[in-house]
Amino acid sequence: WVVKSLEKIRPRADVIVVSQTPVEALVREWQEHKIDHHVNFIAGQEAGTKTEHIQFATNSRYAPEKILMIGDAHGDLKAAKGNNALFLPIVPGHEELSWKRFFEEGAEKFFAGTFAGAYQAELMREFDAALPEKAPWQK
Repeated sequence: WVVKSLEKIRPRADVIVVSQTPVEALVREWQEHKIDHHVNFIAGQEAGTKTEHIQFATNSRYAPEKILMIGDAHGDLKAAKGNNALFLPIVPGHEELSWKRFFEEGAEKFFAGTFAGAYQAELMREFDAALPEKAPWQK
């Protein structure tokens, strides 16, 4: 559902990869899987934090409600919040279902301007319920 989702949104959105992985590894992996053409830009750790990546890519170009961060960790949520952006959680352990849901309903809600509010709140409840309060090594 990742590729289908990228194919669906790419004609209507600027899509960037934001990661703290070195850019060389990111580019290599996206090219190996032949999905690099689905994004406008790949930003790795050399370009700053995830919050900075979003800021640099969107500053003065998009209103916050026109920015959607898709991620699977609290750091991704933090980057979205740091830019007043919307957040689509990919629920750990339910990645395929999360992407399918985005493809089938979330993408259109985003483009229609109805993603924020009740829909995003429900996604966040599911995300929070799936994450442990403490990492396994902190127990």
